[in-house]
Amino acid sequence: MFCQEAVVIDPAQLSDPAVRAFVTAVNAGDPTAFRDVLTPDVTMSDDGSDRDVTEWTEREIFSAGGHMAVDSEVDGGRSLVVDFRNDTWGEMRTAWRFDVTPDGHVRRFETGQA
Repeated sequence: MFCQEAVVIDPAQLSDPAVRAFVTAVNAGDPTAFRDVLTPDVTMSDDGSDRDVTEWTEREIFSAGGHMAVDSEVDGGRSLVVDFRNDTWGEMRTAWRFDVTPDGHVRRFETGQA
């Protein structure tokens, strides 16, 4: 049986600058840089349910060592397939979609199982 290893996209090569900054901040464990890429009224959903962004990101990303290994991007870099891992859940294949303002801030992101 032939097994092909997935090629991970370097976050520095992501097409959309706001999404690039989002992924870079997550992978660096940098909540300040993460907040800087978001609008003040950012919203998000996880598996179709809206969540509190601050609480969710602290629990799922920053306190749990969250990391995004990007497998693919479409829609100008605003839709990603990611192998996301954290210390709580391990690794899972996820889809991420981003709504970005004209001035380059994420106003909404959605994630869920891919």
